[in-house]
Amino acid sequence: MNWEEELKKKLISYEEAAKLIKSGDFLLIATGYEPAGICYALAGRMDELKGVRIVPGLAGRDFAYYDAGWEDSFLITPLYVMPATAQGMAEKRSDFIVVDMLANTYEDLEEGIDVLLLTVSPPDNNGFCSFGGSVWNKQEQIKAAKLVLAELNPYFIRTYGDNFAHISEIDYFTEHLSMGKEAKTRDVLGRTITGPGEAEKKLAQNLSTLIKDGDTIQIGASGSTEFLPQLGVFDNKNDLGIHTELIPGPLIHMVEKGVVTGARKTIDRGKAVGTAIGGGREEYAFVNQNPAFELRTSYYTNDPRIIAQNDNMVAINSAFAVDLTGQIATDSLGHRQLAGTGGQLAFAIGAQMSKGGRYIVVLPSLGGEHHSRIVASFEPGTIVSIPRTLADYIVTEYGIASLRGKSQRRRAEELIAIAHPDFREELRKEAQKLFWPG
Repeated sequence: MNWEEELKKKLISYEEAAKLIKSGDFLLIATGYEPAGICYALAGRMDELKGVRIVPGLAGRDFAYYDAGWEDSFLITPLYVMPATAQGMAEKRSDFIVVDMLANTYEDLEEGIDVLLLTVSPPDNNGFCSFGGSVWNKQEQIKAAKLVLAELNPYFIRTYGDNFAHISEIDYFTEHLSMGKEAKTRDVLGRTITGPGEAEKKLAQNLSTLIKDGDTIQIGASGSTEFLPQLGVFDNKNDLGIHTELIPGPLIHMVEKGVVTGARKTIDRGKAVGTAIGGGREEYAFVNQNPAFELRTSYYTNDPRIIAQNDNMVAINSAFAVDLTGQIATDSLGHRQLAGTGGQLAFAIGAQMSKGGRYIVVLPSLGGEHHSRIVASFEPGTIVSIPRTLADYIVTEYGIASLRGKSQRRRAEELIAIAHPDFREELRKEAQKLFWPG
């Protein structure tokens, strides 16, 4: 049977696909573009289903089952808190999966997923579908799942790397449900990004001093890091490389401009390597079938042993807060789960295992309603995402704190120096109590 005939036999409606999901199933929605048609049809079965555990990779859309009152039918168990799942977490209606250091593995992958939902491109001439601009660990999930349901998206790009699955590995397909015109630029991980302000511009100037020719860059997906390339952090640098989790849109333009060549990378030389890309139509068109890019499984991109093989590996990430010991919070503030660690821990380790590597946390000195993001100590319940033993450089608009190998007192002094001036005196008083004799 050729793939055209096989596809015809496997093509079903959204409703038929949703009916294959049974009460008590463990249902994983793969990270990336969600199969909207199947998800909406699944929500329509609320009264028929009980105890379906839904794990959304990254909940980009609200399919109603995240709302209060749906708990008997659907237990939502996110891997990463997004706007659509934030309220359920705040109200303790949802559970939360604490993933491992690679931000990949959790218990059910080993036991097997009952149903996997994902979106793929139509097959090519050889019967292979693409995951578009978002690979993550979909190949591994397909192998682990008992039933694989995929929505066909004719607009998906193709890339080099691990960005493929054969039609024979997918049980059923549905047609693409158009959600309207794609935005020219996408929000970062579903969060609204307002654009850089003065604090971000000054922060970028400070960060630029830590970047050297030939560095290989990882950059996190957040409001504090998304705009760094266009704020000039990498201007006048030569032969930069990319090994990252998500390649943000502005970093893709650095490849286009010739700033990022990968010519000095230790491994994957000449290739910009990530597991997903950001941006919009323009960036996706540039990456499409471009041999300068490889989208690899996140088991590769997020492995500290692989990351460390890149000499001069520079990991640039953000945080909600940093305390005076150098502990870094990226998951929560207090008992409020706000996001997830993602791959930051893996890159913090890999970058510092790298010859000449650096781990950099960037954060504006102020957050929310004029509160300091450098704090004497975290409020109770705050998760320490990155331990103080891995703290390296912390950058704000007021300067750079270099923490690696420093004593507790010197760490506190360096961090206070880059805190917002309105809070320095208070932080000094707290540090005196914490780290000096009374």
